[in-house]
Amino acid sequence: MKPIKQYRQTFFLTLLLLFVHCCANSQPAKPIVGAEQPEKYISYISGKRVALMVNHTSMVDTVHLVDFLLERDIDVVKIFAVEHGFRGNVAYGELFDNEIDQQTGIPIVSLYGERKKALPSDFEGVDVAIFDMQDVGCRFYTYISSMHYLMEACAENNIPLLVLDRPNPNGDYVDGPVLQRGFESFVGMHPIPVVHACTVGELALMINAEGWLKNGVSCNLRVIKVENYTHNTAYSLPVRPSPNLPNNLAVRLYPSLCFLEATNVSIGRGTEFPFQVIGFPGCQIDEIVFTPRPIEGFSNNPLFKDETCSGTDLRNLTERPQFTLRYFLLYMNQFEKHSDFWKSKRWMSLLSGSEQLYQQMNEGFTEEQIKESWQPEIIRYKVLRKKYLLYVDFE
Repeated sequence: MKPIKQYRQTFFLTLLLLFVHCCANSQPAKPIVGAEQPEKYISYISGKRVALMVNHTSMVDTVHLVDFLLERDIDVVKIFAVEHGFRGNVAYGELFDNEIDQQTGIPIVSLYGERKKALPSDFEGVDVAIFDMQDVGCRFYTYISSMHYLMEACAENNIPLLVLDRPNPNGDYVDGPVLQRGFESFVGMHPIPVVHACTVGELALMINAEGWLKNGVSCNLRVIKVENYTHNTAYSLPVRPSPNLPNNLAVRLYPSLCFLEATNVSIGRGTEFPFQVIGFPGCQIDEIVFTPRPIEGFSNNPLFKDETCSGTDLRNLTERPQFTLRYFLLYMNQFEKHSDFWKSKRWMSLLSGSEQLYQQMNEGFTEEQIKESWQPEIIRYKVLRKKYLLYVDFE
């Protein structure tokens, strides 16, 4: 009996070691974005004339969605291009015209500039529209504003809309002031916080059901969910979402640093590390010295062009940064007169969603006091958000 007992012990020990080894080496399953699940949408669009709102981030593994659909004999008849253009090579704020895509011959309609919403004539010969772009989860990132206008135009022209969802790299928390009525603009169209923690699919459902489209119209909407994703997933973007967000760190710092666009402080546009440094000429902080210069397709006329700036280097941060006003308040106090710090009160109000934050900062509020003032609206928003979640939440 002794050998049998020893055999059993050895057998169960082997199983235990194998289990421990598997647990130690197991990796979370990679998120599968909506576009990478053609079995869930190809049959729906097959035989239909399709318009796409896409850009350089609309990838199916290593193939662009346009090419992916054309290879499957889907009739792509039009491309709607938004900020940064269809190929993602148009600099921040730069406009571009309608054109024909040289690689596919498909007409490209520019929806960035004076006209941001498709006209009824743009839908002639279109049966269904698709939205597929990588967002970064901030209210003032304009891809979601373009999605809003596409939803509105589709609703008004009886065109169904398919949203191919993608993870939100800032989707693991909610923070920032909620936009107030009267401060709607292309950098903020919805009463949501700066960091809203929704994927574009979840946000589309919210926009539709809450009646935020013009005249309360409702879009015929379908969302293809991401597989293997939760709001706790640390998602690494395979493609930079726009020219000046080159890596994961910049994407995570973007919510905190974008407010500085309303000031006389550089956040690195015109360098190889935008949204990862802060500074201005004559700054007393000297962790880094940098000189902004025009970079074709990235920053054609950066703040402090060809001037030497000194300031803070954030490139060595190891944690996943969350929204903070610490850097903003630090640099505001670098100026003897606060009036010299501000470049545009109006721009600050549009980015923050009201005049309150501008006033609080000028009155010397601490970050803790400012964030405390947001809490009632943040709590209400979190309750609203729960209604539209497609994925397991971070709480």
